[in-house]
Amino acid sequence: MESNRALFETYQRDVYRTCYYMVHDAADAEDLTQDVFITLFRTNREQIMQMKSWIMKVTVNHCLNHLRRRRSLQMKVSANPHLFTGTEGKPVDRLAEERESAAEWAGYLNHLPAKIRAVLTLRYMHDFSLSEISELLDIPLGTVKSRAHKGLRLMKQILLEAGIYAPDMKGDKYEESGRCFEASTK
Repeated sequence: MESNRALFETYQRDVYRTCYYMVHDAADAEDLTQDVFITLFRTNREQIMQMKSWIMKVTVNHCLNHLRRRRSLQMKVSANPHLFTGTEGKPVDRLAEERESAAEWAGYLNHLPAKIRAVLTLRYMHDFSLSEISELLDIPLGTVKSRAHKGLRLMKQILLEAGIYAPDMKGDKYEESGRCFEASTK
């Protein structure tokens, strides 16, 4: 078995080249190369028969994960530009109000049981899909769905008790659509 130094010296160029061709950025390729070798150094290599192919598989997987994270981040940034515009143009009172509101919502979330809070946080604050949450928490998909549903019901109840959420009891939209329906059937 090769030492870590020998392994690095033997495969460093191949790993870097692969990373660079996949991500098209020298700095990211260097970081990925370092991450790959850290992963390689931490694993038990005694049972590996085809060392180069195994190293290239680890390299490609690291690059694909990096590209997936970068694409996900770009999608989140483009979908929510208001979150990344900076605070230069915002007045101080608006910043204080936003900070206060974030603390208030955190307080409401803390009223929820931990298991339900975890699902809601992953779903609505970190934009994970239900199946991703299922994998992350190692629970069935149906359990994730039921916890999300129950969590939203509980949050609605908490907000009602706090006087923040007041549903429109009159049903103006339903009454209006009913009048339109009656008019169209005459």
